[in-house]
Amino acid sequence: MSSHGSRTGTTDSSREAVRDARVEAAVAVLIALALLVVNGLVSRWQGWRMPGTPWWTWIVLAVPEVLLLILLVVSALGGVRPGRHRDVVIVLLGVLALASLTATGLLLWGLATADLTAGQLLLNALAVWSTNLIVFGLLFWELDGGGPLQRVARGSRGPDFQFPQDVNPDRAAAPWRPRLLDYMYVSLTNSIAVSPTDTMPLSRRAKSLMGLESVVSTVIVVFVIARAVNVLNT
Repeated sequence: MSSHGSRTGTTDSSREAVRDARVEAAVAVLIALALLVVNGLVSRWQGWRMPGTPWWTWIVLAVPEVLLLILLVVSALGGVRPGRHRDVVIVLLGVLALASLTATGLLLWGLATADLTAGQLLLNALAVWSTNLIVFGLLFWELDGGGPLQRVARGSRGPDFQFPQDVNPDRAAAPWRPRLLDYMYVSLTNSIAVSPTDTMPLSRRAKSLMGLESVVSTVIVVFVIARAVNVLNT
């Protein structure tokens, strides 16, 4: 292939990575935002309360999602340089993770101290568990190998995760690279199985994030099951 053809292929791949970074991520963030907002609005409508916490706390916890969504939209319009875009995204994802962990703590506090109804228990647990899943999937996707743009530029060098296609490239559609959905799948299976399944963490930060997600998911599930059993027995 000529150098011109090579440059054209690289440009096309880079554009695809940009679409991945801005469109697919925006959809994921919008879902996480909707989960918390709906949880807050339904809590207000039903008069559900957490101890010492008003219903709009769930809306406040969704503010980082709003900021990240705005950044992705502005970036899609060409208002942010790629390097600066990733720096701000990582900071906002960190804030997002803290907000998600705060929501988890709020749920656990309510489970331990309040008499939650079955509907409140299910909706709060679903919103918090699903939000954690999305946030960790976004973290995996943004941190792996320097982010989606770097993964296009450098290929599979220095990855944080090893996908089945990396081990068996002959079974992958060529050229293959992980997209956001692949990382969401890793996050989903890690939350359910509480361990790696088909994708292995290679770096310490990947192992730390997967370990943290597994702990959070296990605690939520255990507390919810315990409360559900308690509700059924009363």
